[in-house]
Amino acid sequence: MIALSLAEIASVVGGQTYDIPDPAVQVTGPVVRDSREVEPGSLFVAFVGERVDGHDYAADVVAAGAAAVLASRPVGVPAIVVDDVQAALGALARHVVERLGATLVALTGSVGKTSSKDLLAQVLRRHAPTVWTPGSFNNEIGLPLTALSATDETRFLILEMGARGIGHIRYLTGLTPPRIGLVLNVGTAHIGEFGGREQIAQAKGELVESLPAEGAAVLNADDPLVRAMASRTKARVLLFGEAEDADVRAENVRLTENGQPAFTLHTPSGCSDVTLRLYGEHHVSNALAAAAVAHELGMSVDEIALALSEAGTLSRWRMEVTERPDGVTVVNDAYNANPESMRAALRALAAMGKGRRTWAVLGHMAELGDEGLAEHDAVGRLAVRLNVSKLVAVGGREASWLQLGAYNEGSWGEESVHVSDAQAAIDLLRNELRPGDVVLVKASRSVGLEKVATALLDDAAVSSEGQVSGR
Repeated sequence: MIALSLAEIASVVGGQTYDIPDPAVQVTGPVVRDSREVEPGSLFVAFVGERVDGHDYAADVVAAGAAAVLASRPVGVPAIVVDDVQAALGALARHVVERLGATLVALTGSVGKTSSKDLLAQVLRRHAPTVWTPGSFNNEIGLPLTALSATDETRFLILEMGARGIGHIRYLTGLTPPRIGLVLNVGTAHIGEFGGREQIAQAKGELVESLPAEGAAVLNADDPLVRAMASRTKARVLLFGEAEDADVRAENVRLTENGQPAFTLHTPSGCSDVTLRLYGEHHVSNALAAAAVAHELGMSVDEIALALSEAGTLSRWRMEVTERPDGVTVVNDAYNANPESMRAALRALAAMGKGRRTWAVLGHMAELGDEGLAEHDAVGRLAVRLNVSKLVAVGGREASWLQLGAYNEGSWGEESVHVSDAQAAIDLLRNELRPGDVVLVKASRSVGLEKVATALLDDAAVSSEGQVSGR
C-alpha cells in the first residue's frame, strides 16, 4: 500500500485510535486479513467470521510486525476502531485509489473472468507496473484488499468484479471507480440466484453504467446481451469478438495439434498472429478481451500479440495441463464450473485428445436452480457427441443427471459411470488409466475434485521416484 500514517488512516475511515503511542507511525506493508500474511508495517484487518474472530489474533500480528489492527473493538494493542470493519476497508480503498495515478480497469462476466484477468495482467505488465486481482478475490472484501496492494509505482490496476445479485457491482465500482470497464459475457452461472439471464445482464451492466464519459466500455460483440449494454454507458464503446464489426477481432481461428488456439488478431492499428499457450478455443474470446483493453491503453498490435502468445496460467486449477511420465495428461479445471465453462472444457478435452482415450471426470454445477436437471443432462449428452471415451460422474443427484444424459444420448452403458465421491473416482482411475490417456477434472468448487487431479499426479511422482531408486 502507499504509505499512510495511522492518524491519516483513522481520519479516512472515521475511526478512533487505541493503544497507539505514536499516530505518526506509517503503514508501509500490505493490508491483510490473514494473520499468516502479516509483514513488518502491515495493517491487519480483523473480521469476525462464523468460526474465526480476527480480533483474537491481534496481539500475535502486532508481535509479528503489524503497525496496527483495524478492528471493531479495542484489542489491547495498537488499533483503529470502527463501527463497521468492512465499510472502513472500502473507504480506505477508495481513498488510496483516488491518490494513485493508476488507470483502473474493472472486468466482469459469467464465465472466463479469472482467465481473462490473468491474460490481461500478463499483457499489461510488459508495458508498465501492474497490479491485479489474485485468484478470484473479487468480492466486497477481496476487491479493496487488492486495490490497497497498489503502490505509487503502479500504473495499471486490474480488478475482477463478481456479482451475487443486483447492486453488487454498483457497490464495488463505488469503492474503486474504473476508467475502463470490460464485460465478457452473460451466461447461466448463478442463474438460480438471479432468476434469469436478463437479470444477470442487468447486474453485469452496472459496470458500464459506472464509467465516466472519458472512459471506455469494452464489450463482447458476440454476446447480444453484452452488446446491448452500449446503450447503458456514457463512455466510448470498444467491441471485441469474432463479429465482423468488432473493433478488436479474431480471424482464421484454429486449434494446434495440442488443442491450443491460434488466430490472427486484428485491431484498429493493424494485425498480428497469436498462438496461445492455453488450451481450448474458448480462450480466444478471453484473449480478445485482453487485447481490446491493451489496445485502449496504447499498446501496439505486435506487442499485444507477443504478450498473449507468451502468457500462461496464473491462477490454480483452471485448465492446468500436466503430462505424467507415463504419457497420461491430467487437465485440472476443478476450481469451478457452470454450463458454459463445462461445455468449453469438454470441447478442449476433445481437441487435446484426438487419437487418444479421453476421460471426463465431472461433478455437479451449483446454483442453477430450476435449470439444474436440464443443464446437467445437456452436459452429459455433449460428452457423447464429442466422442469423449469415458464419463465419470462424481457425487449425488446432479451427477446422476450427468450420467443419465450421456446414457440416453449414446447408450454408453459401461462407458459412463456414476461414483459417490472423489475417492471413488480416484480408485476407478488408478485401476483403468492407460498410458496416453487424457483426463479432464471439473466441477463446482464445493465438490473438491481437485483431489482427483492431485492424486493422479502424486501417483506419477511416487512411481517416478520408485523407478529412479530402483536403478
